[in-house]
Amino acid sequence: VQLQASGGGLVQTGGSLRLLCVGSGRTFSADTMSWFRQAPGKQRELVASISMIGSTTYADSVKGRFAISRDNAENTVYLQMNSLKPEDTAVYYCAAREIGRAAPRSYVNSYDYWGQGTQVTVSS
Repeated sequence: VQLQASGGGLVQTGGSLRLLCVGSGRTFSADTMSWFRQAPGKQRELVASISMIGSTTYADSVKGRFAISRDNAENTVYLQMNSLKPEDTAVYYCAAREIGRAAPRSYVNSYDYWGQGTQVTVSS
């Protein structure tokens, strides 16, 4: 079972990137899928999350700029990032947790599967 994240890169302030996370080895259609990020010296934080039925949550810092979506037929989750800022610079990780988890989506330890991370760097 694997999650493969891609789409990161170097972009100028105000630019856009689209991250992809492709799952393999099992279907993730019933899982809650999330994107986290971790900047140097900081804790991993939830960026966006989407449930099995499509309900979404976002960190306050990215509301109105980022959009999470999923394609269950392709076992893929996306993160569209617009109006990027230098403070968005981090390694971005996708994660999946199986149905039935009661903990808040922001709880890192509540996730069952993690991708390897993709670097996003926003230059000022």
